[in-house]
Amino acid sequence: MNNAQHINQDSGDTEYYTPPAIIEAAREVMGWFDLDPASSEAANRVVKARSIFTAVDDGLKQRWHGKVWMNHPFSRRYNAAWIRKLIDSHLCGQVKEACCITYAATSERWFEPLLLHPQCFLLPRTNYLLPDGSIKRGVTKGSVVTYVGRDVQKFTEVFSRLGVVKVVV
Repeated sequence: MNNAQHINQDSGDTEYYTPPAIIEAAREVMGWFDLDPASSEAANRVVKARSIFTAVDDGLKQRWHGKVWMNHPFSRRYNAAWIRKLIDSHLCGQVKEACCITYAATSERWFEPLLLHPQCFLLPRTNYLLPDGSIKRGVTKGSVVTYVGRDVQKFTEVFSRLGVVKVVV
């Protein structure tokens, strides 16, 4: 498989943690996180969500609430389910506000619902953290943070320091 083909594949690895600068920007926008629905004890040392769901809890089967940070386990099989759960939980009022980091897979069907919300296309390419604290180098895809909530101005102000912000008009 060549590098051009990697964009639509997944590695099978799901333990990639968001760099602290991105987490801090999301915290600056939202104030705190009530929930990280796709987390681990190690990841939550940086995220500092009031509650988390781990792989054992299966966040897709749980009720989400409040202010949410989400870095879901990227996989072709489950991307759509995580995004659908986030958007549906917001639409029904359970999730008041959320920031979600994903690969910028703009041509993928699972990504389409995110396009209806403000987004920051992160620059330069995001190198995620591994569980041992080292940096995952050689990431082949760009990343984007999508904001679901009402304070679009604050999101734009804060995240414009990390990349190019697109807002929906």
